[in-house]
Amino acid sequence: MMDTDVDEKSLLLSGHESYNESDTRKVSGERRKAVIYEEALYMCGFGKFHIFLLFMCGWAVSSDAIEVLSVSFLLPAATCDLSLSSDDKGWLNAVVFLGMMVGGYFWGSLADKWGRRNILIWSLLVNGVGNLGSSVSQVFWLFLICRFFSGVGVGGSMPVVFTYYTEFQHKSRRGAMISLLATFWMTGNIVAAGLAWIVIPREYLSFYSGDFIFNSWRVFVALCTLPSLTAGAMFVLMPESPKYLLQKGREQDAIAVLKQVHSANNNNSKPFQLEFLVLSEEDIEGCSNLKICEAGFYQKLKSTSSQLIQSTLRLFGLSLRRTTITLLLINFSLAFGYYGLFLWFPELFNRIDKYGGSFCDSKSGNSTDNSTICQPGNNVYIDSFLTSISNLPGNILSIFIVERVGRKPLLASSMVLSGLSVFFLWFVKERWQSVLMSCLFGAISVVGFNMLDVLQTELFPTEVRSTSFGVQTAALRVGAILGNVIFGLLVDTYCAVPMFLVAGLLAFGGLASLILPKTTGIDIH
Repeated sequence: MMDTDVDEKSLLLSGHESYNESDTRKVSGERRKAVIYEEALYMCGFGKFHIFLLFMCGWAVSSDAIEVLSVSFLLPAATCDLSLSSDDKGWLNAVVFLGMMVGGYFWGSLADKWGRRNILIWSLLVNGVGNLGSSVSQVFWLFLICRFFSGVGVGGSMPVVFTYYTEFQHKSRRGAMISLLATFWMTGNIVAAGLAWIVIPREYLSFYSGDFIFNSWRVFVALCTLPSLTAGAMFVLMPESPKYLLQKGREQDAIAVLKQVHSANNNNSKPFQLEFLVLSEEDIEGCSNLKICEAGFYQKLKSTSSQLIQSTLRLFGLSLRRTTITLLLINFSLAFGYYGLFLWFPELFNRIDKYGGSFCDSKSGNSTDNSTICQPGNNVYIDSFLTSISNLPGNILSIFIVERVGRKPLLASSMVLSGLSVFFLWFVKERWQSVLMSCLFGAISVVGFNMLDVLQTELFPTEVRSTSFGVQTAALRVGAILGNVIFGLLVDTYCAVPMFLVAGLLAFGGLASLILPKTTGIDIH
């Protein structure tokens, strides 16, 4: 009997130390080996499948970035075609975030019911179709509606793609792989800026037929739909998340997916011994057969709503209240400052290119003749591309120094220095100075976003971590909406007000981060 047990252990976990005696159960009269989901991921190894998964999910993240940022590049060229005022431009920048707020709740609940992969495909499709519709819209109100629905798609694909991707990662490499996936947002930013530079100034790409106009900036918008549509199409070839399948009681389907992952990573060089799969050790201890396990899952499913309410209340309980409120302020401040200014850079560069001076030069701000800025020059897109690619050094730097310097110091210094760079934008008078300060802002502010992602993961217990992400994301999107709307309302008349408001909020958020608990080098709980 002892020899049999030893053999079962070696087949089960291939020597993995976390095996215990309770990991074998009798089910329907036959002895089966129970493997915890995390252990099954460990057995799958790391290889070709995970690399392919990274690029697949990364392309989806890039497509979302392209959608969110693309409208900022078309604003200068679309001014006359859509008769845009500065208020209209503010709403065009903001409406995608409004759609993301709606889509985040809508798609998130569907992903728990119908599957990660299925909802990811549909949300990417909605994103692409909405953006494609905006490319042919001839009036502002229809363009705005299409942008909203495109944002609804982004609101679903962003959280779902990270959930789908994470559920294939073993805990030993999960943090690093998620950080790597997050860098694809910067890739989308660079692709959007480069595509705008290549396409929008080329008027010969335009098409006219009677009252229908499909000029070069609309060609750019249409091309921006390709990443989301191609990403959605490619996910048809991908398997469903095995963790989702297991949570739905589809154990054999989950095992089949894990065998596929193991086969891709190991080139069928060694057998994959897995017969009985459970989510956690608690499931092993509490389940003697599959029916009981499945009943336990459905019982848990019924209590999800009450757990969500309890988790939200716990975030504002005595032990977590200060951390929760501080992070809400930081998220709001960073989103208001970053998106409230960064999405306006192409428009502001266009004003500088036409009139000279600074971002808030009175000549450009009070001009009533929009015809002079309807054809943006090549310099506008060169400047915008340089600002987009300025995120690269900030991303690289944060990866290498985060453990040495710490999360809080980097977040605080990034936000305060970002605020200072915006403050000095008011004083520069030359075009090259404005571009330099804008690039400095892009390079520094991205460090703050990276540190905020890490802190939001480490500061909350596992049982309320997902809820905290939802609450903090809501604050971030509200900040992005208000930042763009307020900038659009004031940029022509009181330009200094939104500029100094952005600078002040960024500095305030950075100083507020100093009261957060230290997380560097400690175990998360």
